[in-house]
Amino acid sequence: MTPLRQKMIDTMVLKGLSPATQQTYLYAVAKVARHFNRSPDRIAVDELERYVLHLLTDQHLAAASVRLVVNGMRFLNHQVLQRPPTLYAVRYPRQPQRIPELLTRDEVGRILAETANLKHATMFATAYALGLRVSELLHLRVADIDSTRHWVHIRQGKGGKDRTVILPDTLLQWLRRYWLAYRPREWLFYGAEPSRPLDRTTLAKAFHRAKTAAGVHKQGSLHSLRHAYATHQLEAGMPTYKLQQLLGHGDLKSTLRYIHWLPTHVQQGNLGSDLLHDCQEERP
Repeated sequence: MTPLRQKMIDTMVLKGLSPATQQTYLYAVAKVARHFNRSPDRIAVDELERYVLHLLTDQHLAAASVRLVVNGMRFLNHQVLQRPPTLYAVRYPRQPQRIPELLTRDEVGRILAETANLKHATMFATAYALGLRVSELLHLRVADIDSTRHWVHIRQGKGGKDRTVILPDTLLQWLRRYWLAYRPREWLFYGAEPSRPLDRTTLAKAFHRAKTAAGVHKQGSLHSLRHAYATHQLEAGMPTYKLQQLLGHGDLKSTLRYIHWLPTHVQQGNLGSDLLHDCQEERP
């Protein structure tokens, strides 16, 4: 391992970047270095921009993939090499702001109803009822569920931040039924080995199957349940600052986008809790 690579790893650890982000940045910087066949700290801005054009026009990479390469190189130059951002400002395609195909309350209910596997159904219900990111869902531990206080502790969410969210009674019923069937000890939703959480790919495939079975053809991954939670809570009248806390957003702007996605705001009570209750009653 080169000293520069080690320094970049150390910097990412000190900055609290997630292991997935660390691997992405290291891969991106190594990709650039291989293309130029020299150390990445010797690659100028204009050279990187020409490489970006090559990726977009010759290799036809998606803009999102190109941004990962640029972000890795920007981190190396700004955070590791301490070069001023003004001296390493790279032009690259910005992420388009598109409104996702938001799931309705009925569609979420149909997806839960069509999920035959109790573990998967409980995971989908948990993601929706708590508005969790996929990584947060997969890394829930049994000890994170406080049924006495009706809290769920989310450990090391995005940005390395912990938070506590309210555990609805309806979700608690789901979790108790799941616990009686699976008896988890450490990881709440364990995989093939009880000592490891369920694999992300396995859950993604299960969600796709459930969507298909439910006749829901909207684009969107399991993360769409988090979007559904946020928009449904706003429809129910939840204040934006409260939703920001529950979602774990560091910047209010991230929460405000949900307001822009909603054409109207309708006072309808706790939509998420009511939906879970209906689905729980229908399951055998």
